[in-house]
Amino acid sequence: MEIRQVIGSLVCTHRITGLGHWDLRLLQDTKGKQYVATDPVDARPGDWVFVVSGSAARYAMGDAGILTDLTIGGIIDRWEDERPAAVQPSGVATARAA
Repeated sequence: MEIRQVIGSLVCTHRITGLGHWDLRLLQDTKGKQYVATDPVDARPGDWVFVVSGSAARYAMGDAGILTDLTIGGIIDRWEDERPAAVQPSGVATARAA
């Protein structure tokens, strides 16, 4: 899974049968690369989403027969930076205590 931002919607009136009439979203990564994903969760421009790819994308649509290789799995409400705080070497802490 990866995180992307929704930057727009795609309107395609003529599609192959395997795509059905699912909503399509234009996504962008932090480097500016753009992607197209099927959207079963009704994401809107500006939303941050996580996506699933490959065969998992078809299953995320609820039908393995849907011809997609990128599906929005959910809209991200928020995320927290949970990296551990930097640990100082024990020699530094002892020298400051003295």
